[in-house]
Amino acid sequence: MRFLHTSDWHLGRSFHRAGMLGAQAEFIGHLVSTVREREVDAVVVSGDVYDRAVPPLSAVELFDDALHRLAGLGVPTVMISGNHDSARRLGVGAGLMGRAGIHLRTEPSACGTPVLLPDAHGDVAFYGLPYLEPALVRDEFGVERAGHETVLAAAMERVRADLAARPAGTRSVVLAHAFVTGGEPSDSERDIAVGGVASVPAAVFEGVDYVALGHLHGCQTLTDRVRYSGSPLPYSFSEAGHRKSMWLVDLAGDGSVTAERVDCPVPRPLARIRGTLEDLLADPALVSHEEAWVEATLTDPVRPADPMARLAERFPHTLALVFDPDRPPDDPDVSYARRLAGRDDQQIAEDFVAHVRGAGPDAHERTVLRDAFDAVRADETAREVAR
Repeated sequence: MRFLHTSDWHLGRSFHRAGMLGAQAEFIGHLVSTVREREVDAVVVSGDVYDRAVPPLSAVELFDDALHRLAGLGVPTVMISGNHDSARRLGVGAGLMGRAGIHLRTEPSACGTPVLLPDAHGDVAFYGLPYLEPALVRDEFGVERAGHETVLAAAMERVRADLAARPAGTRSVVLAHAFVTGGEPSDSERDIAVGGVASVPAAVFEGVDYVALGHLHGCQTLTDRVRYSGSPLPYSFSEAGHRKSMWLVDLAGDGSVTAERVDCPVPRPLARIRGTLEDLLADPALVSHEEAWVEATLTDPVRPADPMARLAERFPHTLALVFDPDRPPDDPDVSYARRLAGRDDQQIAEDFVAHVRGAGPDAHERTVLRDAFDAVRADETAREVAR
């Protein structure tokens, strides 16, 4: 069976102030063309179809168009909800859509119920594991400790139990939306850490033939059988070095896997440039970036006048401007943002406690802070789900 693995469309999202709907529509056209030209048997979409729980109408219309075009080709599509999606909203009409070959898997309770797609060698069971927010699904899976690893392990127990009851030789594909250990994140993914832990080991998924992952925006191979497709478009300048693509996966009758990267259309290259304003405006080596989306970091010791307007004369698609004056780290004028760079909420809170009282939090206090952050994030997720 040949299937196309993609994820993290984030329909409705913009790139800084640049609208991405046209580029997203171009990607959908490319996806459909690939399915037709490469004789794809199925499409899997591993979450974050939309960028937010209540997407704009234009994003919903594009999603509707994608489903109609895929259904028109007669190619089954299996799709799960991600942490940016509202599972309930995405899953509306799932039963009816399933009759057209569009299989939406948004309910945690259905993790062990696969979509069965046959080929010449028998059935391939596609198991959809939507994003599992630990605090919201712990009762469903009967786990005492609400963490990503525990709930995913419980979901995979259901998958393996169902697979064991099927005829020998049944092949299996799992769709999951998670941060798996060994994956390389970027700046555009939403933090999903629980208890200070965001990632789960790849060993959680043992026992299946292929794991189609979503959440991280870079295309990555963790093992031959565990892969991220990455997002088809860039959503932060940290993705400047990414090659945006999908995985074209061939699953043989014996369960062996071969995979090929299929490049996605590039709406405009990304460039991160750094230096003083005068140097950036004069450097001939930067000619190749003049039509790119640009993030410019200015190192001038004093902020120059009208920097964005002046940069735009040479780089008309400059979208982000960062000031990072060349100063020693202990300089009192070093920006607050620079001091916080690379630090998570827990670390910032612990630093604040140390600053206020002269000593950092003890182990119990760190646990209290971590629980508070987890509770707030879980409450925000619950509110999105209820919208």
